[in-house]
Amino acid sequence: MMNKKELRIGTVGRGFMGRTHSNGYNRVSNFFPDLQYHPVLKAVCSRSEDKVKAFAEQWGYESYETDWRKLIARDDIDAVDICTPNDTHAEIAIAAAEAGKMILCEKPLARTLEESQTMVDAVEKAGVANTVYYNYRRLPAVTLAKQVIDSGKLGKIFHYRANFLQDWTISPEVPQGGEGTWRLDVDAAGSGVTGDLLAHCIDTAMWLNGGIKDVSAVTETFVKERMHAGSGEKQKVGIDDACIFHCHFNNGSLGLFESTRYARGHKALYTFEINGEHASIRWDLHDLNRLEYFDHSDESIVRGWRSIHVTDADQPYIDKWWVPGLGLGYEHSFVHQVADFLKSLENKEECHPTFKDAHETQKVCEAVLDSAADRSWKDTNVEWAEK
Repeated sequence: MMNKKELRIGTVGRGFMGRTHSNGYNRVSNFFPDLQYHPVLKAVCSRSEDKVKAFAEQWGYESYETDWRKLIARDDIDAVDICTPNDTHAEIAIAAAEAGKMILCEKPLARTLEESQTMVDAVEKAGVANTVYYNYRRLPAVTLAKQVIDSGKLGKIFHYRANFLQDWTISPEVPQGGEGTWRLDVDAAGSGVTGDLLAHCIDTAMWLNGGIKDVSAVTETFVKERMHAGSGEKQKVGIDDACIFHCHFNNGSLGLFESTRYARGHKALYTFEINGEHASIRWDLHDLNRLEYFDHSDESIVRGWRSIHVTDADQPYIDKWWVPGLGLGYEHSFVHQVADFLKSLENKEECHPTFKDAHETQKVCEAVLDSAADRSWKDTNVEWAEK
């Protein structure tokens, strides 16, 4: 690591996202050796000492804490990575910003628009580098979709449609709250599929197709009461189990979005399709190394959908990995997220999506929930400037 600058990482949280982020830090220097910055896993924090100690040993952290405030106060931490439930994002991020730490945060940025605004204000006041883990942007086929759209090959965009389908909460015996099922507890999560799944779809959509202007939505909570893992008592469920909304984009195209945790047979079906005047593209997380492309200018006798296997060295990120034909997986999107953040420090640029970008996604999520509650169209007031 000669001539490398250390970026000393303090991670808060040891769950699913704690693992994916830690893996990204561990792998990035192997595959992106030209980066000037090298992440060093200084400390990880979680309330259970036995579990966080084991996590630190497994993933290569030099030390651990059981109080995130102590982690932030340490002089040997440059960047705080927030991998905790949504209800803690704002408090941790604001404290980290006030301490002058860089911040990487899991999505969604916050539970509410009010919370996310306080986080944006905090990082802008402190002037600290920040980014949010909307990792699907960093899958090579999705990044290639961005390049195709920006090249103008699709022409004027008419339609954007996306869905994100799961089935893990169908049983009424699944509790809400607690370590494994906090996403079903409105106090911890803020919302259900809107903030958890549709936020991914919305971020990708606005990155690819520009700002969303207004929305009309419906939501449903199929199981009205669940036992709370903390109290052991049945309580009203406050999150949305399913959501469908349609919208107008600022470029005049129409959008259609669906998400549910009640689609039996689907564990993580995330797809999008974009139809333009000249061409169309579509992508499926279940076949994440492929981008499907239809070009109307092809000769009619061979015109049809083509499947682009995104594994060649001239395609996004691929030159850092294997030989053509060998695909990447979900975990590589987090390696790319870390690499892009480190590169942004090197170039003294923002790493998108920033907190401000993620706040715009939060605006859409809130408008969706408000629309469903009022059964009316809602303006998002999105100010989308990212390119």
